[in-house]
Amino acid sequence: MRAGADRGRAGRAAVLMLASGIAAAAGCGGGVFGKAYEYEEDLYVALDGTADVIVNASIPALVFLRGLDLDVESSRVDREKIRRLYESPLTEVTRVSRPWRRNGRPFVQIRVSVSDITRLPAAAPFAWSAYELDRTGSEFIFRQTVGPSALRPGALRNVGWTGGEVVAFRVHLPSRILEHNARDLEQDVPSDIARGNILAWEQRLTDRLDGRPVRIQVRMDGQSILYRTLWLFAGAFGAAVLLLGTIVWLTLRKGSRQTLNAER
Repeated sequence: MRAGADRGRAGRAAVLMLASGIAAAAGCGGGVFGKAYEYEEDLYVALDGTADVIVNASIPALVFLRGLDLDVESSRVDREKIRRLYESPLTEVTRVSRPWRRNGRPFVQIRVSVSDITRLPAAAPFAWSAYELDRTGSEFIFRQTVGPSALRPGALRNVGWTGGEVVAFRVHLPSRILEHNARDLEQDVPSDIARGNILAWEQRLTDRLDGRPVRIQVRMDGQSILYRTLWLFAGAFGAAVLLLGTIVWLTLRKGSRQTLNAER
C-alpha cells in the first residue's frame, strides 16, 4: 500500500510540475492556453486520501475571497507571508511562485500537499470547503462543498474587476469516473470529462463573493488508472517475454533435430 502511495505521489509530482508551468504560462499570456480565471483551485486527489492542491489567484481574490491579510494596493507580493498563511500542522506548502500580472492585477501560484484530504480545511485558506472521500464496495465517492467567501460587508474595494470574472474548482481524479455533477457554466449542460480525468466546476466571481455554495460530487472506480495501466503493461511485457522464449525454444529444437539428422 505504501509503495502504491509513493508511486501515486511520484506520478502526481510530475503532473503537478507540468500543470504549474502551463498555469503560469497561461497566466502570463492572459489565457493563451484556455480560460483565464481570477481564482482557481486544482485538486489532485489519490484513492488513499493524500492530495495536492494548486491555487492560482489574484492577490485581490485571496484577500476578498479568503480573507488573507495581504495588501491589494502594493506592487510587491510578499511570497513568504503567503507561504506562512497557507501552512498548517497538517499541510505542507511546496511552492509559492513568482508573481505575474494580468489585467493590472498581480497573480501568484501556491502549491500545497496534505496527507488526508478531509483535513485540508485545517489550513485557513481552505477552510471554506468540506471534503469527503468514502468507499462503497468497489467504488469511491468524492464530495466537496465550497461554502461562503470571507468577504465582509463594506470591505470590497475597486480592484479593476468588471463583473465578468470567473472562478473554478477543478478535480483531477485517479480512476475511471462513473458519475459526476459538473456543469458547463456558459451552456448549463453537464461538463465533459477532460483528458486525464479532470472535471471543472465554474462559478462567477460575483456569486462566489456572495457565498453561493459549490457542491462537487464524483463517483469513480475503486481501482486507479495507474494501477490498471501498470498491470496491463506487466501483462503485455510478460506475454512478449513468453512469446520470445517460445520462439527461441522452437529455434533451438529445430536446430537440434537438423544436427541429429545430419549425424545419422
